[in-house]
Amino acid sequence: MPSNFIWRRHALKLAALALCAPALPATLAQSAPPIRLALIESMSGPFANTGEAVFRNLLWAVERVNARGGVKLPGGARMLQLDRYDSKGQNEEALSALRAAMDDGARIVLQGNSSATAAALIDAIDKNNERDPARRVLFLNYSAVDPVLTNERCSFWHFRFDAHADMRVTALMQVLQDDKALQRVYLIGQDYSFGQSVLRESRRQLAGLRPDVQIVGDELHPMGRVKDFSPYATKIMASGAQGVITGNWGNDLTLLVKAAREAGFNGSFYTFYGNALGAPAAIGDAGIGRVVAVADWLPNVQTPQSEAFYRDFRTRFPKPSDDYVHMRMQLLVEALAQAIERAGSVDTVAVARALEKADVTLAGQRGHMRAADHQFQQQLVVGVMDRQGAPGVKFDVEGSGYGFRVIKTIPASRAEMPTSCKMQRP
Repeated sequence: MPSNFIWRRHALKLAALALCAPALPATLAQSAPPIRLALIESMSGPFANTGEAVFRNLLWAVERVNARGGVKLPGGARMLQLDRYDSKGQNEEALSALRAAMDDGARIVLQGNSSATAAALIDAIDKNNERDPARRVLFLNYSAVDPVLTNERCSFWHFRFDAHADMRVTALMQVLQDDKALQRVYLIGQDYSFGQSVLRESRRQLAGLRPDVQIVGDELHPMGRVKDFSPYATKIMASGAQGVITGNWGNDLTLLVKAAREAGFNGSFYTFYGNALGAPAAIGDAGIGRVVAVADWLPNVQTPQSEAFYRDFRTRFPKPSDDYVHMRMQLLVEALAQAIERAGSVDTVAVARALEKADVTLAGQRGHMRAADHQFQQQLVVGVMDRQGAPGVKFDVEGSGYGFRVIKTIPASRAEMPTSCKMQRP
């Protein structure tokens, strides 16, 4: 009998025995590779502080999942790995980062600090996923809140975990409409899709809710390029405005409110992001009772679970400058882990379909994904700035001595808005 025939028979016997043998314990099996998450964000340039704040939040959420053993899958648990890619605040750089992340093996992308960048990523991911099914990518959005992204431009591959701009404006208006002394407002925002949508929706809702309020200023400014907002502050003062409505974020907000304070403006600021990243310290005492911010959660939400959640974050990141925690980013990672486990795999389509049914709770905050448009639904809160130690202000912001007292809570059922999305599914 030829020797190679004997060898083949021997090999077949060994293979049959291997099929009957019990699986090795997980501790003895080779570790499965991590599930790579690619954060594409501004890590340099004028908005670098916002990118770093996002990274801290997502890192903390990833650490929590990994500390409990990772994501459980039929072949064994897998850890999450968060990789960062610098978009430098530019759409083209973000698209280059997307290609690099995909080449590195990432199939889950996270971004949020620009709706214009988010729109560019959605377009690129839609085209990639149609052209190259083997390298399909999911896009999880934590902060890009242009309403169009879950309406006319909705995508099966895109999931938004923040309330969109119209939802946030609606929450702010529930406070503004009760301020009967307010008769003149100034609208100002960053000149791109998100800033434009905030001003457009503010005009629409003011006309319906407070037709007695006069809009005395309505303008857009270049995003991330204005170093001196004193000319804008001068115009706000000259207009006689008693309040300012703005969706500005990052340095564009901090510099605006600082210039307004220095110009002597003592009216109210109705903001999306006035509760952190230097804004409270820049405003100082002038902001007490006057700066209003809407968020999915604030540190002074007065429940034991919320307080423990915030204290844990401050223990992990004790520097005052690192004090900016987002509940929605924690829920995003929890929802992703839940979806992967429900899908039983990391297949992009399977995970997306499971993510459409996500329903997660953390530290008393619950949210669920609406499958129709992939818009996360959760309660919103509105807070007003006050000194730390005042009633309802146990915690301050970034060591500034100022925090935000919750003055209105909007349940998810009331924060929800209709969608015009016509979802195309694979």
